[in-house]
Amino acid sequence: MADSMAQAAPQDGGTRRDFLQLVTASFAAVGVGAMAWPFISSMNPARDVLALSTTEVDLTPIAAGSAVTVMWRGKPVFVRNRTPEEIKEARAVPLSELRDPQTDQARVKKDNWLVLVGVCTHLGCVPLGQKPTDPRGDYGGWFCPCHGSHYDTAGRIRKGPAPLNLAVPDYAFNGDAKITVG
Repeated sequence: MADSMAQAAPQDGGTRRDFLQLVTASFAAVGVGAMAWPFISSMNPARDVLALSTTEVDLTPIAAGSAVTVMWRGKPVFVRNRTPEEIKEARAVPLSELRDPQTDQARVKKDNWLVLVGVCTHLGCVPLGQKPTDPRGDYGGWFCPCHGSHYDTAGRIRKGPAPLNLAVPDYAFNGDAKITVG
């Protein structure tokens, strides 16, 4: 009788128990995935955060020689429509005089439009120079009164304790009259 039972077992090694274990494990994996999905999905950024990841700026109201400040990711961004004189000044500076050497052409996509993150690279202050009445420092760009950093018309550090130029954010032109920052 023991011989007849041995012959009834499948020869390929699979049994009903193996099948039930596989089905049970599959259901458990699907159940764990279904329970974990809301938690994983909650780690995605909220809609309001995604909306702040880019900022669109209309350039038409910005006259030559003036600037606006917009907020992007909680930081001020300076958008300046530079005059031909400001561009000429920025391009005339020898790189050997700069602490953080960058050409003016490397910092702009269109000669007259300069887009910078308006945070001083020394201690994170917001430099002055956006309003016509603001002091612009010794080089006609921006001046951080907290510790005396002077930036030129390309946002490059020229004098004071700041170690780096004002940062240039990622931005793209949408035609001639708009840019998207971020």
